[in-house]
Formats: sequence, C-alpha cells, structure tokens
Amino acid sequence: MERRNDTNVPNFILIGLTDSEVIQRFLFMLFLLIYLITILGNAGMILLIHLDHQLHTPMYFFLSHLSFLDLSYSTVITPKTLENLLTSNKNISFKGCFTQMFFLFIFSATEFFLLSSMAYDRYVAICNPLHYPVVMSRRLCCALITLSYMISFTESLINLLFMNSLNFCNSNIIYHFFCDLTPILALSCTDTHDTEIMIMICGSLDVMVSLSTISLSYISILSTILKINSSSGKRKAFSTCASHLLGVTIYYGTTSFTYLKPKTSYSLGKDQVASVFYTMVIPMLNPLIYSLRNKEVKNAIIRVMQKREVSKK
Repeated sequence: MERRNDTNVPNFILIGLTDSEVIQRFLFMLFLLIYLITILGNAGMILLIHLDHQLHTPMYFFLSHLSFLDLSYSTVITPKTLENLLTSNKNISFKGCFTQMFFLFIFSATEFFLLSSMAYDRYVAICNPLHYPVVMSRRLCCALITLSYMISFTESLINLLFMNSLNFCNSNIIYHFFCDLTPILALSCTDTHDTEIMIMICGSLDVMVSLSTISLSYISILSTILKINSSSGKRKAFSTCASHLLGVTIYYGTTSFTYLKPKTSYSLGKDQVASVFYTMVIPMLNPLIYSLRNKEVKNAIIRVMQKREVSKK
C-alpha cells in the first residue's frame, strides 16, 4: 500500500448517507442501537453454544461461526460509520480504507461458503440421518470452516493487490459510508478493467459454488420431505431448514444486487440502502432468525440460566 503515496490525493473522504445534521443524528442513534443488538445477539449466541453441551452439534458449530462472521462484519463497518455521523471528520486513510475492504472481502466470501456448509449439514441430517454422526464428524466440520477461511483470505489478498495497483489522481471523495468496491473503482484515474474482471471472477465463483451446493442440497431435501407420509414429519423437516433458507435468501439477494454487476450500473441511493441492509441489518437479524423459532436454543437458554441459579446457591 506504500505506492499510494504516488497519487495526488492524501486520503479518502467518506461522504456518508446524508448531509442533514438532523438525519445524521437520527441515523447515529439507529445504527448504534442496531450495533448494540448485533453485539448482544451474536456474542450471546456464541457464548450460549459454548456453554451448553447439547448444542455441541455440527449445525450449531456452523452457527457459532456465522455469529462470529456477522459480529466481525458489522464491527469493520459500523464504528467508523458512527464516528462519521457524529463528527465532522469524514477522512479515512488509504491504509485504513484498504484494510476495511480487505476484511470485508474475507468475511463476505467466508459467509457464502459457510452458508453452503450449513446447507450440506441439513442435507445429511434429513436425507441420510442414520449416517449423520459419521458423515458430519468434527474433523469434517473443522475442515470445511478452515477451507472457507483459507479460500476467502486468498481471494481477498488477490483482490486487494489488484485494487492497490490503481491510482487516484482527481477526486478522493467516496459517495458512500464505507470503503466499498464500486465507488472506489469509480474514483480511479487508471483503467480498472482488469481489476473489475478479477473481482467479478472471484465473486462469481464464490456465488456459483455456494449457490450450487445450496441448490443441490435443498433439491434433495425437498425430494426426501415429499416422501414423508406424516404431515407432522414434513413440518418438522421443513422447520429445520426454514431459518437457513431465509438467511440465505436475504444475504444472497442484497450482496448479489450490490456486487455482481458492472461499475456502470452503480446507483448511489439503491446501493447504499442495500449496503446498510447487509452490513448492519442482516448481522443483527441472523441471531434472531436462527433462535426465535428454535426450541433447542430456547431450551439451552433455560438450562444455562438454571445452572447459573444453582451455582449462586
């Protein structure tokens, strides 16, 4: 990143979502509330899964990593956004901006792979329940998580190197509330074609591999569920997948809308709304989606609270 000193702009300026001070104060309170709920929800989910031994299963192993990703994802974006809303200092250094992008690359790509691993877990649980403990071993779960992080890190490093080859000579104003790909590419005074192609290739491969795994898993799951004779059995099978399907739909919808399109299709208003949703709202919603209608999580909360009461006596 040292080569950034060769450009004519010393840093970037994040314009944010609005110029109105009244709206900025409102957004500050709203985003702060969302961030606090995100921390409590995801940290609470991780802690609960760690404390309750009955949740030490592959599904909750993946869910704890999803909570970690959501917590990390939101932390990369929200604190700086809150600072920009509260103060007049909108500057962010080149290193700070590119570091933010690097971790966003990692966490977003890892979440794609993690969601596909969770789909495979549901496939084995419903379509091959007798072999579930053997197939979804601790070793396989750890291997899937490790591979997800390794691939995401490698792709993120490649994308960052391509981004670092760009020069910014004219404007340093980013019309966004964080260092996102599209508005930064739009600022470059050099040809961004190769960089855009590489980012599109990495993003498309992530989505295609993940979406293919999820689609094939749920096609098999649906086929198996339709063969179940009892309606209660069908409802139980569907309920184990409903939360994951909802999370997949929301995450894929917003990220694909934002990133899987050319730079010329960038729309400030629409992209900012979508970005708020997947960087702040989804990390807040995921713990709620996976816990509110989950009896195992509710029972785990009761068991942990009862243990605490017993330990106090």
